[in-house]
Amino acid sequence: MLSLTIREVSLALREGRISPTELCRKCLHRIRKTQHLNAYITVTEELALKQAQEAESRLLQGAPKGPLDGIPFAVKDNFCTENIKTTCASRMLQDYKPPYNATVVQKLLEQGAVLMGKTNMDEFAMGAGSTDGAFGPVRNPWSYAAPYRDQMRTEPDSDWVVTGGSSGGSAAAVASLTSFLALGSDTGGSTRNPGALCGVVALKPTYGLVSRHGLIPLVNSMDVPGIMTRSVSDAATVLGVLQGLDVRDSTTVPSPSSPPELPEDFDVKNICLGIPKEYHAPGLSQETLAQWSRVADMFERAGARVEQVSLPHTQHSIVCYHVLCHAEVASNMARFDGLQYGHRSEVDRSTEAMYASTRHEGFNDVVRGRILSGNYFLLRQNYQHYFVKAQQVRRLIADDFERVFRSGVDALLTPATLADAARYADFTQEDNRTRSAQEDVFTQPVNMAGLPAVSVPTALSSRGLPIGLQLIGPALQDRKLLAVAQWMERRVGFPSISDHGDSSERRSDTGVTKREQTSAV
Repeated sequence: MLSLTIREVSLALREGRISPTELCRKCLHRIRKTQHLNAYITVTEELALKQAQEAESRLLQGAPKGPLDGIPFAVKDNFCTENIKTTCASRMLQDYKPPYNATVVQKLLEQGAVLMGKTNMDEFAMGAGSTDGAFGPVRNPWSYAAPYRDQMRTEPDSDWVVTGGSSGGSAAAVASLTSFLALGSDTGGSTRNPGALCGVVALKPTYGLVSRHGLIPLVNSMDVPGIMTRSVSDAATVLGVLQGLDVRDSTTVPSPSSPPELPEDFDVKNICLGIPKEYHAPGLSQETLAQWSRVADMFERAGARVEQVSLPHTQHSIVCYHVLCHAEVASNMARFDGLQYGHRSEVDRSTEAMYASTRHEGFNDVVRGRILSGNYFLLRQNYQHYFVKAQQVRRLIADDFERVFRSGVDALLTPATLADAARYADFTQEDNRTRSAQEDVFTQPVNMAGLPAVSVPTALSSRGLPIGLQLIGPALQDRKLLAVAQWMERRVGFPSISDHGDSSERRSDTGVTKREQTSAV
């Protein structure tokens, strides 16, 4: 039941083959079985059971709220949730309970969805591995799946791989079957990166299509709520619920008029697919390159027109992003001063000393480093040279995409990450900083241009770990992009993690699985 799509489990709930309460209990049991993944910071067990019981009453009366009524979901811990801890995986907010829900959370709750908990992440969404949070790193569920496990000489506990970041907890929650959908945030690839590495679908909508109200900001001009599901059709269903104007977010735009469901008979013969030559980036693994070529050939054999295109300013995107990101981080993090909410240092020699100590204790090295460099870029003598120049380059990057789509290209096909997931043992903090720059080379330009993009799992590597590819579309063409993605998804034949061994069946030191131990008892 837990491996079904949202549409399938929604039908099962309506037909009475399973109750929302039973489904909720199954997910809670699954969360307990997969605690080793560290996917959740907070599990809202009592609230989830209460919401499930309310959904059960509605369904018994034949009055469901919508396609998500009774469906368990998880939320990245940088979205505000009323009276539920929202920590951003940081000591700075470790006890903070917002007085309101983020708009996207509220919309899901109004549809009757059941909140299972808040997921782990990199601190304040700054990272590429979900390894830098104050509550410990997130483990990739595929670390414990048979193909990867069988190749390890030692126990998986010493060889587990990262989820990608910064929405790693949300990706792990969906991949490990503890929720049917999860919210992430995407500023430079923070949804698509872990989606690709954990083998789930990850959608970054057009900037402004989904409200940012209640999402604790990283980079206001690039932050977008992301959607993680186990199928493209599920992502489309969730997008239909979340999109639209919000008076609390002035950057939102009206929802495009489009059918609620993706077409079942989508024909790619009318599609022109672009392959950006600049995305043959240094460090791209041979296996990822092979999958990129395989899927491009698949489209071409089906009748799509596949063309090489050029996005010449892509090469400047990462440097440009670092300047703009760090500048906005410096501004956004100024609110965490220990006065109104969040952590406050016990140092009381002076107000300035309290500020300094609070921020040193509350932020990790990555966050502090971005604040310092951002303030440097914003100095009066540096502002024109760094911040203004980066904004000009950003316009050139956006113009590249606009020119390509105006030429008749319907979607771009690119890698999502350089390779499959890295071992945690190889993922030092310094390596995380480097990887943040390297891995985002495929995903980050999309945020600069405000375009929709989706990563779709396509195959397993020789290590038995997921490889994902990315599709990019024109602004506000999210539905058409998802239709192309669904066509691709149905033909690549990506296996479910449940086909490769249960992630909870970790062997103890005696070589006996937990399930075998339970059976013996």
